[in-house]
Amino acid sequence: MVSTARAYAEQMCARRSVRDFSREPVPPEVIEAAVAAAASAPSGANRQPWRFVVLTDPDRKRLLRERAEAEERDFYDHRASDEWLSALAPIGTDWRKPFLEVAPVVIVVFEVHRGGENPKPYYVKESVGIAVGMLISALHLAGLATLTHTPSPMRFLNEVCERPAHERPYLVLPVGYPADGARVPELTRKPLTEVMIER
Repeated sequence: MVSTARAYAEQMCARRSVRDFSREPVPPEVIEAAVAAAASAPSGANRQPWRFVVLTDPDRKRLLRERAEAEERDFYDHRASDEWLSALAPIGTDWRKPFLEVAPVVIVVFEVHRGGENPKPYYVKESVGIAVGMLISALHLAGLATLTHTPSPMRFLNEVCERPAHERPYLVLPVGYPADGARVPELTRKPLTEVMIER
């Protein structure tokens, strides 16, 4: 039990977000299995308030990139505070989001709220957050790289993904193999002694 837990921790501590993706296709069976793992997550009252929209069509990914970059350009130019921009500086990100078009798969995750035949969900954000964590873990263990991307505002994703209004965009997750020479920021994790408190 201890060795299994430590092995999992070591694998996950080696995970890094990637912004430079290869165009090499990934097996659809891997994506399906990862989404199945995510969909097994616990949720409030077992409502399972999530949708995972898997985009592989180049035209749709191009549209996603165009719409996201328009929002991101406005964010970086007008809405982001100096403090926020300073925090982003070490990561080296800006309004340009080529990974949305280059990554062979982009998974757009939606929260499902009451509407249509859907009963009232409970703890939606918490439930979807747990599912996304499981999705990222499953993809990493399968040997794929990911990046969590949250353009703001995100409502344009309903149009791009053709989803109804009671589904609210939660997160965009490009998925694929890292490109040759892909670089990741040199980030450090807080030590366990700082984040885990025992009483």
